[in-house]
Amino acid sequence: MHELDIVILGHFAKDIIIVGDKKETSSGGSVYYGSVPLKKMGLEVGIITKLSENDFSRLYELTDLGVAIHAISSNETSGIENSYFSENREERKCKPIGFAGKFTIDDIHPNLTAKYFIIGPIMAGEVDLPLLNELHEKFPNKLCLDVQGFVRIRKNNDLIFEDWNEKAEGLKLITILKADRAEIEVLTGISDIELAVKELSRFGPKEILITHENGASVLASGEFFQFPWKNKSLEGRTGRGDTCFASYVGKRISSNPKESLKFSTALTSLKMEEPGPFKREISNVNALIEKEYQT
Repeated sequence: MHELDIVILGHFAKDIIIVGDKKETSSGGSVYYGSVPLKKMGLEVGIITKLSENDFSRLYELTDLGVAIHAISSNETSGIENSYFSENREERKCKPIGFAGKFTIDDIHPNLTAKYFIIGPIMAGEVDLPLLNELHEKFPNKLCLDVQGFVRIRKNNDLIFEDWNEKAEGLKLITILKADRAEIEVLTGISDIELAVKELSRFGPKEILITHENGASVLASGEFFQFPWKNKSLEGRTGRGDTCFASYVGKRISSNPKESLKFSTALTSLKMEEPGPFKREISNVNALIEKEYQT
């Protein structure tokens, strides 16, 4: 794992998904939901992850697709019990059921190169500010962060949102930042998405991607773009943010922010129709863009 287009750092998850009276265990995390669509896009992808050796077999699905994997053994595999309460699956209760531990710079191969390096933690504690600084030195102008790894906190057997006290120091290191509606409101105290994104941009991220119930939005170079979801069902709602973030970053290698957002919104719409990672061909994404996103 040396010369790659995209590297994703984060815990591989073994989650429990509860919808009504239906309960199932599924793989998760940005390394899972993000790496699969990137491979479908024809990119060279690697992941750096931590999990129990008892669950290493869950990684075979990714190795079969050609994802380069650096897996670090931990005492347990991270996981979240996601209980959905609303029909649109925007309202959910998240309970931590495992934590694989913190990453260090020693987990990153010294000769590793990438066009973009995505930091995709599941929850706070995987990555800290000193590691962010070290990664910024190694991948200047290439660092992408899902901020949930700093605002989603394990507390009293629950996962809650809290503001990131070190956000001024951390966000200035980031080229592309991803958050959802709840996270950006926690960070800014502003409920209006466009105003909140502009406020957050003052801390330094060059581009900010927001996923929300109506679609996805991006602020880049002072311009604000947004596209709606066009999914026909919500069977695959879990993993929406990870899919959108990874596919946006992957498309940014070759396209501008507006076209990248259009592509990632269409791809994520299709992903939300089926549980698990994005499984369809990119031709299906292009067809949906042609049909629904030509305005």
